[in-house]
Amino acid sequence: MMEEKEDNNTQGSEYWATNAEQGGWSLSSTDEGSQKMDLEESSEELEIQMGKEVLDDYLEGEEMTSEDERMIVNMGPQHPSTHGVLRLQVELEGEIVRRVKPIIGYLHTGMEKTGESLTYSQGCTNTTRMDYLAPFFNELVFSLTTEKLLNIQVPDRAKQIRILMTELNRVTSHLVALATGGMDIGAISMMIFGFRERELILNFFEKTTGLRMNHNYIRPGGVAADLPDGWENDVQEILEEIPKKLKDYDQMLLDNPIWNGRLRNVGILTTQECFDLGITGPSLRASGYEWDLRKVQPYSGIEKFNFDIPTLEDSDVFSRWRIKVLEIHESLKIIKQAMETMPKGDYRIDDKKVTPPPRKRLDESMEALIHHFKLFTEGFKVPEGEAYVAVESPRGELGCYIVSDGSSTPYKMHIRAPSFCNLQALPVIMSNSPIADAVASIASLDPVIGDVDR
Repeated sequence: MMEEKEDNNTQGSEYWATNAEQGGWSLSSTDEGSQKMDLEESSEELEIQMGKEVLDDYLEGEEMTSEDERMIVNMGPQHPSTHGVLRLQVELEGEIVRRVKPIIGYLHTGMEKTGESLTYSQGCTNTTRMDYLAPFFNELVFSLTTEKLLNIQVPDRAKQIRILMTELNRVTSHLVALATGGMDIGAISMMIFGFRERELILNFFEKTTGLRMNHNYIRPGGVAADLPDGWENDVQEILEEIPKKLKDYDQMLLDNPIWNGRLRNVGILTTQECFDLGITGPSLRASGYEWDLRKVQPYSGIEKFNFDIPTLEDSDVFSRWRIKVLEIHESLKIIKQAMETMPKGDYRIDDKKVTPPPRKRLDESMEALIHHFKLFTEGFKVPEGEAYVAVESPRGELGCYIVSDGSSTPYKMHIRAPSFCNLQALPVIMSNSPIADAVASIASLDPVIGDVDR
């Protein structure tokens, strides 16, 4: 038995050696058809696993090098530079990225569809969770769209509170982008500093709304509650501390040769490419084009405030980092004006069909209790029609489209998410660049995957 086994092994070795020399498979006539089919199926499976099929539809007709010179790797679904779960199919030629295809859907929550089963009163609880780094903007755009359908105007104080909170939120979002982007390329100090400054503002958010994130504070008809006692002192502290810290960032990074060498002339995204791909926000302004909905399509009375729209010309990762720092300065200008000119009056519209009664009345009046109960269980009805409103979020144009059938829930709801559009830039800014620059390029777009997989 042992001798037979050894003979078989010897024969097998000779078989593989012979065929290796011939450069192919030597198949017997009886098994040739079935074995050839098995080999073809195995080859097809291997291509699918490698992601070849996924990439072929993206760059069809591009001049190809030998397959032996290229390698397909997956970045993700878990990898740095993304706030969420993203997968990239990357084709490498040596250390140079030749092709990239983003693959989304790993964080899908179905928030748009869920919103069609929630009342307009409940809508902000849902939308605030999409871009969880800029929740106030989600609440604002949903509320503005609902108010457009209702044909109502909120009080001036409510408008200005909305401006105050959203601009503070813009600062926190940009700080996260700076912090995590710095960490991704090895500037660990930026991670520590960015989150340290952000904490100052989050404490104010918690004091005002009761929550650090996903506040459900901005609602159709106004805001959930008035600003707390002593809010001016809290905002003043923010206005004094943040500019000091931004100067520290500049001293540490602006003339830093390592930082400049790492970010300049990397991930180029031109103005025309932004137009072609529907990219807005800081990435568009970093390419030299001055476009900001706060100026060209103002909302909530922001046209009353004096501020500039910073732009840069280099269109690279460095510009996209720098533009966020400059925008923080401009947001602080708006915050200061909002604090100094905050009007008196109601913080929500005086319309019983839309807003609930004051909480103190619930203990005094049965009618108020019933009104409160019905408003939050059944919601308020919105006239038939459709409306679209867009605001300038930290990542670009954030739009909300609602179709109403006259009931208390939207018939259709769709969100124009800036992160979804911005991801289209990845194949542009990553192609024909070293794989070492990939993380910096991704981080510069500041994508929030909850904003994509909604």
